[in-house]
Amino acid sequence: MSAEQSGVCVAITSAPVEEAESLARALLESRLIACVNLLGPARSLYWWQGAIESAEESVLLMKTSATAVEALREKLSALHSYDVPEFLVFAADSGLPAYLSWVLGEVLDDS
Repeated sequence: MSAEQSGVCVAITSAPVEEAESLARALLESRLIACVNLLGPARSLYWWQGAIESAEESVLLMKTSATAVEALREKLSALHSYDVPEFLVFAADSGLPAYLSWVLGEVLDDS
């Protein structure tokens, strides 16, 4: 099954450990994601304003539909405490058909 056929995407963000669960719950409650895995805590190292920074974060792996990605991007940006939150999206090229169908059935479809 191709990514175009599955219609499922995995979106990734990171957030402070103390913020991650409330952020995940808000995105679930808005029906923009079907599920989310909270990984971590993880130590993140990154460039910010000309210096290398370090932070303890949780990584959120969010499963959603391709049609909900833009709304998810907007909601995440509005809720996240970071000025520039990580938001990367990958199409699910394939997967267990029942799981892919479940994801699509749980995400609000505004189209």
